[in-house]
Amino acid sequence: MSVFAHLVERLADLLQPLFGASAAAAAIVLFTALVRLLVHPLSRAAARGQKARAELQPRVAELRRKHAKDPERLKRAVLELHAEEKVSPLSGCLPSLLQLPAFFLLYHVFSSSEVGGRANGLLSHQLLAAPLGGRWADALGDGGLLGGAGLVYAVLFAVVAGVATFSYRLTRRSMAAHPVAPAGDGEQVPGVGAISRVMPFMSFFTLVTVAVVPLAAALYVVTSTTWSAVERAVLQR
Repeated sequence: MSVFAHLVERLADLLQPLFGASAAAAAIVLFTALVRLLVHPLSRAAARGQKARAELQPRVAELRRKHAKDPERLKRAVLELHAEEKVSPLSGCLPSLLQLPAFFLLYHVFSSSEVGGRANGLLSHQLLAAPLGGRWADALGDGGLLGGAGLVYAVLFAVVAGVATFSYRLTRRSMAAHPVAPAGDGEQVPGVGAISRVMPFMSFFTLVTVAVVPLAAALYVVTSTTWSAVERAVLQR
């Protein structure tokens, strides 16, 4: 954790001539962009995998119909189909999973008063009037919604809401282009309908994350979410 804190401090020092007191916030955005660049090849692979899984849906539905009374045989048959077509059901999860360590590092560094046995100097950094170690509740208690810190969060919430709306439309378009095939006799697989209704709204849950984590971690989430939406739009073209 101390090595990571030192890295952020060094990036902030390099960016200080351009961003002044908000250099540490700019360093977090840059760090997030570097992480996303590293996982971009996996995101491309995940997009290809999603398309391939959509193309396999009619065959999966046929397997569900054929093995409706034998769940274990159905599970093996679906796995064999994915292996035969070289499609991994988990490929879409890898980009998100590989980003979790970076998010948790930021969360812990900006939640700790000490790093490496010394006072955590990063907690003195701000994004405009909002401390990077503070949370939305702190901003509300220090000036309210229209205070300096409150306005910073208002902008972040507006960005997240805009990105979530964009992602919602992308998801609806993708689901319309690749509808879930019925399991057989026109019946849909149990639970799929509920998932299909909820999935487009998943991006809006990011608003909750931004509200409860330190501002530094919220910046990571906002930057990564925005990157994901743009990346998805480009890869789905």
